[in-house]
Amino acid sequence: MTQDITRRSFVKGGIGAAAATAALGGGFVSFNSWSAAQADEAAREVKKAHSLCNSCSSKCGFTATVVDGNVMTMKGDEEHPYCDGTLCARGYGYAAVAYSPDRLTHPMKRTDSGTFEAISWDDALSEISSKIRDIIDTDGPEALVLIQDPRPSGSYYTKRFMNALGSPNVYTHGVSCNMSKVSGMTQAIGAGDFNSDVENANMIMFLGRSYADGIRPASLHALQAAHENGTKVVIVDPRHNNSCVYADEWIPIKPGTDLALILAMANVLVSEGLYDQDYIANYTVGFEDWASRLPEYTPEWAEEITGIPAETITRLAHEMWEAAPASSIEQGWRAAFGCAHKNSGETARALCLFNTLLGCWGAEGGAVFYPSVSAGKLSDSRFAAPPAPSGKILGSAQYPLAAASMGVATYALEQIPEGLVKGVIFYQSNCVGGYSNPKQLDEWVRQAELSVAIDIQMTETCLACQYILPDTSYLERLEVPEFVGGKVPVVALRDRVLDKIHPETKPVDEIFCELGRACGVGQYFDFTIDELADAQLKTVGLSLEQLKKDGIVAFNEKTYKPTPKTTWKTPSEKVQFVSEACEKAGFTPSPTWVEPLVMPEDGLFRLVGGKQTIHTHTQTANIAPLMAISEKYALERPWINAAVAAELGIEDGDEVEISSDIFSGRTKIKVTERIEPTSIYLPSHYGRMVPDQHISYGIGLSQMDFVPFQIEPGYGGTMSQEVLVKIKKVGA
Repeated sequence: MTQDITRRSFVKGGIGAAAATAALGGGFVSFNSWSAAQADEAAREVKKAHSLCNSCSSKCGFTATVVDGNVMTMKGDEEHPYCDGTLCARGYGYAAVAYSPDRLTHPMKRTDSGTFEAISWDDALSEISSKIRDIIDTDGPEALVLIQDPRPSGSYYTKRFMNALGSPNVYTHGVSCNMSKVSGMTQAIGAGDFNSDVENANMIMFLGRSYADGIRPASLHALQAAHENGTKVVIVDPRHNNSCVYADEWIPIKPGTDLALILAMANVLVSEGLYDQDYIANYTVGFEDWASRLPEYTPEWAEEITGIPAETITRLAHEMWEAAPASSIEQGWRAAFGCAHKNSGETARALCLFNTLLGCWGAEGGAVFYPSVSAGKLSDSRFAAPPAPSGKILGSAQYPLAAASMGVATYALEQIPEGLVKGVIFYQSNCVGGYSNPKQLDEWVRQAELSVAIDIQMTETCLACQYILPDTSYLERLEVPEFVGGKVPVVALRDRVLDKIHPETKPVDEIFCELGRACGVGQYFDFTIDELADAQLKTVGLSLEQLKKDGIVAFNEKTYKPTPKTTWKTPSEKVQFVSEACEKAGFTPSPTWVEPLVMPEDGLFRLVGGKQTIHTHTQTANIAPLMAISEKYALERPWINAAVAAELGIEDGDEVEISSDIFSGRTKIKVTERIEPTSIYLPSHYGRMVPDQHISYGIGLSQMDFVPFQIEPGYGGTMSQEVLVKIKKVGA
């Protein structure tokens, strides 16, 4: 069947969105030039290739059409659980990174004068490996640390490399993202994630999470369907986020007080006997402890803390129960309690326990756990894992509730001046620019005996390091298969879409294989990425050749069916209203109120961050098509409540100065009704201070500059929104 593409469908559809941000020099492609290219297609070299987006951690699957070596279109894979056939604006725009003029193109070394000079791969590998061996000989492998934002091959090769050296210290970006959420939920239900069955729910409540801003397209599709189906959608957020277009009710809450709201709603249900008593009796432990603590947390008590009227809290609790079991509080992510406050971990724990009152676990429209598939054990001895390191990841004793799979990366860097960490390697991680206070992290990284950044563009982290190794773009490399859970779990492939653009760049697998050989552990890297990928796929009855052709394969036999959840991966194998680990870490056995580290006073506001639809924190700021949208619509501007602005004599578009105890910066302001009065909202993508990022340099302010270095007790999160600021009109 032939489908005619008109100018209107070009702009409206995925083809137009892809072409508009196609990687032809990172520029915009008009309909006329696109249609001319199609007309002349027979005379051109045309191929299709399957890949995974790299604009955020979701890694949505897509099929690219490549004409004469240039990406012309990108179409989301319909079977991928995260994109559901659609890529977001970030996904299309980020493709331009492959052709960015700011690409890192050669290995570099910082000189004594502080500038960088190009060096050969041989020299870089020789010098880095020599320093690694010296550190191991002098201080042991535990003095080496690696920090990454995990991607398919990165997750495999970084851990393999560090474990081969004998170090357990492999960290993710979790401290700045969802560390506390994952850790708190694990204490309650033995898992760090679940899914709310949004489109089949009677009622759904979101705490600070916005599907329309932190976009996973399939989630947004589900929210839209829920809205059309009559689901009651309640969004609790200091700002009126972009998902509110699908909401029945926006509840503006004071930041850091979500825990008080949950406790008060639980108080209403338990005091009135409105909870699933059979489920509580059969599949939980410690309910009596929590029930005995709840009476003091009345809606009236919570009103004073949250700013939400007591009658609203009571009504919401009743409505959640009336909608049960097809209702839940959605799991959230970074914004409200992923790593934001001193009480983030306990908020996550309480959220799971409130959902347990509803009896919604595994119910259609409730809180569910989708099936997943993973590669089996590889029999070929070449793929045998290195011996497990004898020690535990650094920071596990100090932050015993932190998810071991993530680790507290900021604590590891804090140990550099203490002499416990001597060498640090970063892979696709702008840790310095985005994990905590950049000035402090930069200082510590510069003190390390060895510091290496592996990246695609110059970042704040690259600037702090001694060596920079240039990665290929995600469009130029094959990676290990990505197994993705969902209603129908799949395995997807990031294949080579483009030939290598810059000859001296290397994909992550080659970089760590060569580092491994240079460090004397090459026996653990005696295979190619193609051989590894094929071996993993054969364990599930597939092959690399097949996945290259299909891009994504669904395991239909694993299709999810609503089933009540009755067993849990906790020590008791039940939902834990009480946690022995939490008690040992200094918390009450069941969740109680933990006040945020700072609370606003007269003249002071809490600075809150969050995503915008077109950006992923610092990663996408230097992408021309995306930053062009930011500049056109002044998206870099912080928000202030309109009534508060009037009291301060501030008007929309005025230049203001925002100051915390450690930083002060100036920018233009957005005055709006869409933010509650005690908060200033500052989007978390701007304020990049790397001159070599020519697109993003100097635009807006960075949220992290204002935040002191601090770590959440027990759980290890950054506490990225525990900061108070002053604001004044410049010249006033």
